[in-house]
Amino acid sequence: MAELNTGGKKATPRVDMTPMVDLMFLLVTFFILTTSISTPQAMDIAKPDKNEKLPENRLELKASKTMTILLGKKDKVAWYMGVAGETAPNIESVSQVGESIVKNRKTADASGVAGDFVVLVKPTSGSTFQNFVDIMDELEILKVKVRQIDDDNILDNEKQAMKEQGIL
Repeated sequence: MAELNTGGKKATPRVDMTPMVDLMFLLVTFFILTTSISTPQAMDIAKPDKNEKLPENRLELKASKTMTILLGKKDKVAWYMGVAGETAPNIESVSQVGESIVKNRKTADASGVAGDFVVLVKPTSGSTFQNFVDIMDELEILKVKVRQIDDDNILDNEKQAMKEQGIL
């Protein structure tokens, strides 16, 4: 081994960082190429045609298999089963309504009445777009096949019940 002429000073060995830098770039390249970036997914929502004279635009709902969800303010919803005004709506937070959907669907399916379980979503003026998206996502997760959106026909007794609870 040849000795370095350092002029009497102690020599320190030179460390070459090139292999470490190469390894770093290989790892960065690997992770960039193998990472998949999630893209937001859109949900198609189609409202029915308002021409009620056409038979294909009418959906016959069975009261025992229909759940109506009214979106209110303060991240609250009012929901009821069946016909509006026959029962007082239940008030829950948006995050709790999923459990009620599951429970009501099980009850409706066990009733023996033919037909699909239907969820009717009615956004009100006090609700937020985020609450609407959360409800639609919940219906998608729970695989509720028949869902309707009706922001035009909010009944007076529905409005009154929501005002009494302070969510409209």
